[in-house]
Amino acid sequence: MAADPKGTTEAETSENLLVHFDAIEAARERIRDSIHVTPCHKSENLSSQLGCQVFLKLDNLQRTGSFKERGAANKLMTMPEEERRRGVIASSAGNHAQAVAYHGTKLGIDTKIVMPEGTPLVKVTRTKRFGGKVVLHGANYDAAYAHAMELAEKEGRAFVHPFDDPAIIAGQGTLGLEVLEQNPYLDVVLVPIGGGGLVSGIAAALKQTNPKIRVIGVEPEVLPSMQEAVKKTFPFEMPAAQTLADGVAVRKVGKITHANVSKYVDEIVTVDEEEIANAILVCLEEEKFVVEGAGAAPVAALLAGKVDNIQGKRVCSVVSGGNIDVNVISRIIERGLVAAGRLFRLDLQIEDVPGSLADVLSVLADERANVLQVFHNRTFMEASPFGATNVELTLETRGAEHIEQIRTALEKHGYKIIDKL
Repeated sequence: MAADPKGTTEAETSENLLVHFDAIEAARERIRDSIHVTPCHKSENLSSQLGCQVFLKLDNLQRTGSFKERGAANKLMTMPEEERRRGVIASSAGNHAQAVAYHGTKLGIDTKIVMPEGTPLVKVTRTKRFGGKVVLHGANYDAAYAHAMELAEKEGRAFVHPFDDPAIIAGQGTLGLEVLEQNPYLDVVLVPIGGGGLVSGIAAALKQTNPKIRVIGVEPEVLPSMQEAVKKTFPFEMPAAQTLADGVAVRKVGKITHANVSKYVDEIVTVDEEEIANAILVCLEEEKFVVEGAGAAPVAALLAGKVDNIQGKRVCSVVSGGNIDVNVISRIIERGLVAAGRLFRLDLQIEDVPGSLADVLSVLADERANVLQVFHNRTFMEASPFGATNVELTLETRGAEHIEQIRTALEKHGYKIIDKL
């Protein structure tokens, strides 16, 4: 029998940590007037592409942009009045911060949020706008968490954990109840995993209603904390890693969430950074909504073929949040366009005489390529003869076939292609 480093056996920590269906139902009644019932939208694009019926549970449409509101609202509403009067504190890099601030303010509770110093300004601003007092501390979440615990002790505030709390998990589980009501004949549900609060609540709600529903968790490949914890049968701290799915970049999952995932989740798969980026782009371009990396992870798993036996099945992908920095979106779009052959860069060697550049642009115009950027390089040329110059061109194209047409046309007119990306 496996034991964690403190000597606690799996048998001693599992059953008494499970979240039960009646707690999730009670949470739904409690937060009913505070939380949006978000759509479970059928994606015709993904359904056609994947050969199954794909539904997207759009919890990115909550007021603060993520599912975190469900757990935060339930936790705050179940706190004793004396704790509410003393105020609460939380540590978060974004979604949990906004949820606690928003619902705390609505309930008249003083909220303080400790966020890492590198937290994007938009998340800090939104947390303040929702009524939270923001303290920036530390280089990462771990440092922010430690400082929040110090302040909780010093100021007598109640700490609101982002995931490892039965009330938080029960609140997140209300999303599972909505999915069941909106689509009672689902076969597979995919849920992103960070600390495990969302997947624990959803899996408990689904499995205690219909054990035949297959629940699959999705984690970033660079930080598979829950997958490894399940393998080793206890939570442990993993090395830090950077990921687009920053909302699920948790180094150590919770004891409560680990127990619930071990009991109710059928499988955990991972997705890499390119797969996450592609899913964000697909959601933006084809599904017409903005999603953050964590929220895109289940869609990424579907698109990358990480989930087997879904042909002809009814599959729901939980889109957990949409709080993503616009600068990140810009980089993802550009990388996606390059990967799809819709953005193309090449280096040409041309004669350094008047009219040469105009001739090149004329060829490109004939091939219907849109020139986005032109850079002349006379000084730092590599292996170019005197009297020649290099021109770097960034083009908007229609795809790989169009790129080949452009290359062929340029070579036909005598231009030497030095390099292309």
